[in-house]
Amino acid sequence: MRAMVLERIGEPLKAVDLPLPEPLAGEIRLRVEACAVCRTDLHVVDGDLPRPKLPLVPGHEIVGIIEAVGRGVDPRIGRRVGVPWLGHTCQHCFYCRSGAENLCDDPLFTGYTRDGGFATDVIADADYAFDLDPDGDPVALAPLLCAGLIGWRSLKRTGDGRKIGIYGFGAAAHIIAQICVWQGRQVCAFTRPGDKAAQRFALDLGAHWAGGSDEPPPEPLDAAIIFAPVGNLVPSALKAVRKGGRVVCGGIHMSDIPAMPYAVLWGERELVSVANLTRRDGREFFAIAAEAGVKTHTLVYPLDEANRALADLRAGRLSGAAVLVP
Repeated sequence: MRAMVLERIGEPLKAVDLPLPEPLAGEIRLRVEACAVCRTDLHVVDGDLPRPKLPLVPGHEIVGIIEAVGRGVDPRIGRRVGVPWLGHTCQHCFYCRSGAENLCDDPLFTGYTRDGGFATDVIADADYAFDLDPDGDPVALAPLLCAGLIGWRSLKRTGDGRKIGIYGFGAAAHIIAQICVWQGRQVCAFTRPGDKAAQRFALDLGAHWAGGSDEPPPEPLDAAIIFAPVGNLVPSALKAVRKGGRVVCGGIHMSDIPAMPYAVLWGERELVSVANLTRRDGREFFAIAAEAGVKTHTLVYPLDEANRALADLRAGRLSGAAVLVP
């Protein structure tokens, strides 16, 4: 198999040939059709997330075909599945037993603490792989495995709010904006100041308003989601929501939140975070994405150009999602 491997934090990925792995009990092996590139991959490669498995094959938005199964696994050879960030949970800690497996005390994460999908083949836990549309486009499906799933969990945390602000209009935002519009919600998109292309993209997807993150919305928001990993956006979003409104931080990593006056939070405004996902989120989301007719906007890169895809994401040169294809 061919893989793009992170050997040391901060270094470019290296293209290497590895032995084809065999699945153990409870595992499956996929032939990777596509793997989207997520901002969390940047956090792993750049060392923002501590103690990754090294050497490591990144990538956790994987679409592939089952080619081999381990002992005890339903023989689903030939079926298309998706592998997300949450790759395994212990099933016996307090959080797993209480229905919050996303907070498991002893999890494994795809492309972080176990090898991921920047490769031609990947091993995954069979219980944490989602069945996908066998007639779907693998490239279009790949961003749904994290940008879509985390976006959906973040959107659920906004409750019944009708006026939703989205800060950072990238892969997750462009998916969730479509679902908001389908649900009849009003979307205000906040981009990097001066990023007119991203603002036009948001408006083309049905956003009610689009502007820079340094601008106020046209009227107070019911809730806001922050996808950009920028702590300075937290006070801005809190100021943008009405009294009783909620700000949801959707990223796994964010720069430090600056000191702010208590008045910014006062008025029963809430600040919450989203951590990982559950398999229930996946079952909900894929059904809703299909019903809503979500269309992902993608830019395809060959597997060996994973470093270029990461660089383009880091520099903010993407609208939609980058996807690697072996």
